[in-house]
Amino acid sequence: MAIKLVAIDIDATLINDQRQITLKTKRVLEAARQQGVKIVLCTGRPMTGVDAYLTELGLNHQDEEYVISFNGALAQSTNERVMVNYTLTFDDYIDWQAFCTKNDVKSQFESRNYIYTTNRDLSPWTIHESDLVSMPVRIRSLDELAHMQDQYVIAKGMMLGDKEKLDQIQNKFIKRFGNRFTVIRSENFYLEIVNHRASKGSTLKALSDELGIKQDEVMALGNAQNDNSMIKYAGIGVAMGNAIPETKAVADVITDTNNNDGVGKAIEKYVLR
Repeated sequence: MAIKLVAIDIDATLINDQRQITLKTKRVLEAARQQGVKIVLCTGRPMTGVDAYLTELGLNHQDEEYVISFNGALAQSTNERVMVNYTLTFDDYIDWQAFCTKNDVKSQFESRNYIYTTNRDLSPWTIHESDLVSMPVRIRSLDELAHMQDQYVIAKGMMLGDKEKLDQIQNKFIKRFGNRFTVIRSENFYLEIVNHRASKGSTLKALSDELGIKQDEVMALGNAQNDNSMIKYAGIGVAMGNAIPETKAVADVITDTNNNDGVGKAIEKYVLR
């Protein structure tokens, strides 16, 4: 069965360690598009961290091109027609923030346009995320956040810390909230929280169904735990050569690394005719 849609994670998958899409990969993606294949960036990033790559690939501001962001909480055309939008409530935030306070872990949440945190002593991982996704940080007290609820929508939450700290509390958080949220370890230093209906895999399925594309006509490529659901869903699930062992274990095939044109090589082999 010919592949009609390719879903691609961004960090450590589409882009190399210098945050660049290589020339070879761009050429292969354009060849796939000329063949009629949909290229869908599928990322944990907010749209502010995706727009530049959509523009670079010639996908932005179009009615018939699509993007999945916030780890599956949002799917839309690149012309901003929303198809899936799973959000969190302020009560959700209050509950996970209480957990973080009790367990001495810093947290934040992302709206469409800003990162919000109550931490006046900013975590270096907040600063890293802000730089990575081109999103400014707003520091607000809990009372301020409560009074301005009509000014933001919570797309995803994040707990921040070093690997050892998050290793300690991850299972504890899942035991407490696993039936309420989808909990994703996107990086060693990030534990992410989205609506329980959201995942890259479930939203990729919803988008594919909307477009009339069958499961075995989908390829998905990724490197981390938050990519596993879409890699499992796809007819051809591809793990990067630099992927974590858990992601390699659920993939159908393993390609080269993000620093050695792994995305381009996989699409050349399995998609291009």
